Amino acid sequence: MEHYNVANPYFGVFVLFVLTFGAFTATTILARWASRALASKDTEKIKLSPYECGPEISKQPNRISTQFYLFALLFLLFDVEIVFMFPWAIDFRLLGWFGFVEMMMFILLLAIGFVYAWKKGALEWHNIK
Repeated sequence: MEHYNVANPYFGVFVLFVLTFGAFTATTILARWASRALASKDTEKIKLSPYECGPEISKQPNRISTQFYLFALLFLLFDVEIVFMFPWAIDFRLLGWFGFVEMMMFILLLAIGFVYAWKKGALEWHNIK
């Protein structure tokens, strides 16, 4: 009888991965089979509607301007990019001149994006009538 010596320390992780993948696949197939076997086959008009309770759906015109979404997106973009400056400010002395030059390039890129959005008129609010 031959004895296998597993030298790789990650062999156990691989075995668990294979077993987990097999269990996931078996569970998915069993759940799909059980749901199809136990599901009610009757089709009612109310069951086919988007909502089973509540008011009837009516199409309403979109009264929110797309300018609002663009303005909010630009705010989030610049706000998140400014948040990246806080870790830099904490480790400013550790990073030295390399960190300073990198941050100046980052600020320049932010400024270019800001000027571009400004020139395109994305920062101006248009009233809807």
